[in-house]
Formats: sequence, structure tokens, C-alpha cells
Amino acid sequence: MKALLIDDERPARRELRNLLEEHPDVEICGEAANIAAARELIEVHHPDLLFLDIQMPGGTGFDLLESLPPPHPLVIFTTAYSEHAVHAFEINSLDYLLKPIGPARLAEAMAKVRASLAASASAEPAPTGLLKETDHVFLRSGERCWFVPVRSLRLIEAVGNQTCIYFNTEKAFLPRTLAALEDRLPPQLFIRANRSQLINLSMIETIGEWFSRSLRVVLKGGQEVEFSRRQALVFRERLSL
Repeated sequence: MKALLIDDERPARRELRNLLEEHPDVEICGEAANIAAARELIEVHHPDLLFLDIQMPGGTGFDLLESLPPPHPLVIFTTAYSEHAVHAFEINSLDYLLKPIGPARLAEAMAKVRASLAASASAEPAPTGLLKETDHVFLRSGERCWFVPVRSLRLIEAVGNQTCIYFNTEKAFLPRTLAALEDRLPPQLFIRANRSQLINLSMIETIGEWFSRSLRVVLKGGQEVEFSRRQALVFRERLSL
């Protein structure tokens, strides 16, 4: 796997590089001391994994992730400060390592990385530009941000000139059209319910008949979505109902 070390402290990068010598499956393809350099290296090398500090010149590690187009590399945060841990796990980073990093703690984090990469490798390849179920997307709403698995997106709804994405107990707004997002999402997992809503098929709890041969489904979390007659027919054909 290809990894980037992103930290403004050279001794910290050197120490982490030394620790990673015990993990021969890791190829360190570059180091960066600031956000701008990190972004350039990511564009060139397309790494599988980022070892990412939080406080750096030119912005934070969270700022870097927000600026990257999906799909994102896997992320292990490496920092001297524990107060960012909650935020890091809210965006689904694989792990959060406090400096100084010990060999056993690094090995534990790397086991998570290998498991995640194995799960991605077992998934069917997707066309260029199309997200896979195992990919993550970066979402932001106000001051909050998340690194969310595609498969956890429950409902995507057009709201004016933007879209609202529901996941877990949260929601976030993106300045993109519903059609643009539909083109990126894995079609085996998502289906258009009507003009303004896309749903995740794996999030359906119940299905019921509605007026004029349409359907109403209840999603996990209790949200109700009504299929248009046309999309109800597509849905029935797809699921052989």
C-alpha cells in the first residue's frame, strides 16, 4: 500500500518512517510539511493511506480532507493533542494516534488499514468517476464535517439549488444538484424514488402500496419516501416485486 506522511515536524516524520520499517507492505511515497505540498503529492501519487497531522502551516488536516475530491484515501491522524479525537472519529478516520507513537499502537492501526483495503479489494471495480460502496465521502455542514462511508448514506434530497444528505443521525448540505450526485453514486445501491429524492436500498425497512400504483417506503430512522408511479415500476422490476 502507498502511504504519505503529512506533518510539519521533520523529527516526527522521521520517527514514523522508522516505525513503518516493521511494516514491509507499506511504501512511503512521499512526505509533506504543509497542506499545499500534501495536496500536490496526493494528486501525483494517489496514496491508499495518509498519516496526517492536524495543526500545520496553511491549514489543518481537516481542511486538507475537505479540499480533496472523492474517493478519499484512508486516514490515520497523528497528533500531540487529544482534543481533536472526537472530530476525527466523526469523519470516520481509521485511527487517531497520539505522539509519541508506540510500535504496538501503530501495529493496531495498521491492522485496521489492511482490513479496510481487503474489503475494498473484494468489491467489484467501478467505472471511472463512480463511487464504490466501500468508498468514503467528505461532508460538511456549518462548522461540522464528517468522513462518511457511501453505504451509510440513507437519503439524498433536492432542496432548492443544493442537496441534503441524511446519514446516521446527521444531515449535511452540498452545493450540487441531485442529478450530479446520482451520476457518482453506485447504481446497485441507490435508486431514484421521485424527482427530488434518492434512497439507499439497503436502508429500506418496510414497503407499502400507495395511491395509483405508487409505493411508500419507510427507511431506517423512520423517514417515509413516496415513489412516483414511474419509479415505482422501475423499483418493482428491479426487485421483482
